[in-house]
Amino acid sequence: MLNYVRTVQTIDAHTGGEPLRILVSGMPAVPGTTILAQRAWLKENRDDLRQFLMNEPRGHADMYGAYLLAPCTQAADFGVIFIHNEGYSDMCGHGIIALGKVLVEMGYVERQIPVTRIGFDAPAGFIEASVEWDGRRAGNVTFKNVPAFILMRDLVVQTESFGSITGDIVFGGAFYYYINAAQTNLTVRPELVRPLIQLGTEAKAAVNAATRIQHPLEPGLDQLYGTIIDSAPHFPGVDQSNVCIFADREVDRSPTGTGTSGRAAQLFLRGQLGLNEAYVNGSIIGSNFSVKVTKAVKVGAFDGALTEVTGCAHIMGTSQWVLEESDPFPRGFILR
Repeated sequence: MLNYVRTVQTIDAHTGGEPLRILVSGMPAVPGTTILAQRAWLKENRDDLRQFLMNEPRGHADMYGAYLLAPCTQAADFGVIFIHNEGYSDMCGHGIIALGKVLVEMGYVERQIPVTRIGFDAPAGFIEASVEWDGRRAGNVTFKNVPAFILMRDLVVQTESFGSITGDIVFGGAFYYYINAAQTNLTVRPELVRPLIQLGTEAKAAVNAATRIQHPLEPGLDQLYGTIIDSAPHFPGVDQSNVCIFADREVDRSPTGTGTSGRAAQLFLRGQLGLNEAYVNGSIIGSNFSVKVTKAVKVGAFDGALTEVTGCAHIMGTSQWVLEESDPFPRGFILR
């Protein structure tokens, strides 16, 4: 029998075209009584595992993943830590939707007709997902997100290639800089993905240079995760098209769950979306999430909103990944 340095099992799914590689076996014991503490330990001590799963040749520059852990709070069924090409996320809506689909359809939880509830401890806070279950297949997944709010309105920054850009910094589980593509004569279309990546990357760098991001309640969430660029709809049946450029120039193929939550809160707090009014957010490839604001809340001194986001995911396969001792790329690499 062959002996390998590492053997892990994963389930791969996608939500609206955005991948999620879920580690289901081979996770090391992770110390810490909170998800933030556990994430910090993994970052400091076992980042090789993230690189092994996300980087080439097993992954790619736009791969995304999740670690399932034991819950840290009584309300939760699982803890979850999300990973990507650069590091670790505060929250991930497309990931919650994919996890809901996988956990219910593959029987990792006790299933209830017509809806199965699953609670997650995520770094951003507690997330509750409701998964449609008809006794045979898992359907749409709706998650109740952590409170969203606008941190800064109409922030103007200077970019090298696109000049002056104006947008809002909004928290929807992670902080994003929201900008409209019309400022740069771009639109959110698949064939324009390269200039959109450039715009998102330059805008994020400019915001980080211009201001400090600080969550009013949780210092562990003080980072700008990405740029969300919106435009008029490119596909039918949506209220807008948008794309999220995050981490190290990753492109979200889905409409972005936390980004959709933040967008709904942004519109609601600006008086452009009513309470419980449905809004459909489209991705760069035509998939969509629906969202509504269910309640106005306060987040520290900020006005905020509770949102519910709905989408669907699909299972792609199961895999066993191994690492030979002689493999010259144990942590993988990224080649663009």
